[in-house]
Amino acid sequence: MKDKYILVINPGSTSSKVALYCSNHCVDESIFRYTVDEIGQYETIMDQIEFREARLRAFLKDNDIHPGNLAAIVARGGLMKPITGGTYLITGEMIEDLRSGKYGMHASNLGAIIANDIALEYGVKAYTVDPVVVDEFHELARISGFKGIERRSVFHALNQKAVARKVLQQAGKEYFTSNVIVTHIGGGISIGAHQSGRVVDCVNAFDGEGPYSPERTGGLPLIDFAKKIIDEQLDIPKVKSILAGQGGMKSYLGEIDIKTIEYKALSGDDNAKKYFDGMCYQISKGIAEMAAVLKGKVDCIILTGGVSHSEYVVNFIKSYVSWISEIKVSPGEEELSALYEGVMRVIRGEEEAKIY
Repeated sequence: MKDKYILVINPGSTSSKVALYCSNHCVDESIFRYTVDEIGQYETIMDQIEFREARLRAFLKDNDIHPGNLAAIVARGGLMKPITGGTYLITGEMIEDLRSGKYGMHASNLGAIIANDIALEYGVKAYTVDPVVVDEFHELARISGFKGIERRSVFHALNQKAVARKVLQQAGKEYFTSNVIVTHIGGGISIGAHQSGRVVDCVNAFDGEGPYSPERTGGLPLIDFAKKIIDEQLDIPKVKSILAGQGGMKSYLGEIDIKTIEYKALSGDDNAKKYFDGMCYQISKGIAEMAAVLKGKVDCIILTGGVSHSEYVVNFIKSYVSWISEIKVSPGEEELSALYEGVMRVIRGEEEAKIY
């Protein structure tokens, strides 16, 4: 595989991150940002495929990538059927589920579809790694409290597992023999209990569980929210937009940028501080719940995601949960490198690619 490249694709709602890796180094990384007008001209997410692929092909041309020097393609996974963690070969069945929106529609659904299209042109295999639907729940974690409704495992699986591996490796420990709590703090907040390499329970940020975030409500008082739905005759799309888009800091302060909110909170704005602290308080509660899942046997608590850059947030959470275990901070997200490492584990023969 000398001098051959791995193409990494991570599509988001208003941008796409792409990277080229060669010999364990990222040789080029770009973010394609899309304006509201560019995205707005397409009625559905699936209608954006050709538009997004054009930018990607230009990126490949600029880097002189051709069929002879591309080894594989790996993309962020989308909403599909629940699967265990690992690196998956992209198959026709996976593409069909992502295109149809059978399990939900999100920009991340485009990743495997675009990767598959490019892979067919270049004569290589396409993969996805630890998509958001990774489901390794133990039986009790699925119980919701009402027959016919089960809790779902939907979380920042890719970044959580990658960061857990990295932090534990730095500490001289193995992911598959350790117990850790990983908290991804960003536009959405997910908290996972990782037990010997499996995420046996998690806060499902996608469906509105757990702490509120910059733009998500988190868990709400059920009767009060049900009354709002009935009184305002809200349909499902509107309910979803409230839970993920109009909730959290946006509803309280009309702002989602954490740096702006933190500046106001620490500059004498009591209202901003109240809701900023409230978010941190709820995150701390969620971490403690996962400590109970692991029966208190926690090797470390890991804080990751963009908001974990905030010293104030980190110190607040430490003041509430440092009694549980040592806290490690790995700010930001490492999704591009996590995708690359996932496909390389297969190429190096360290694990087998799974079939969807």
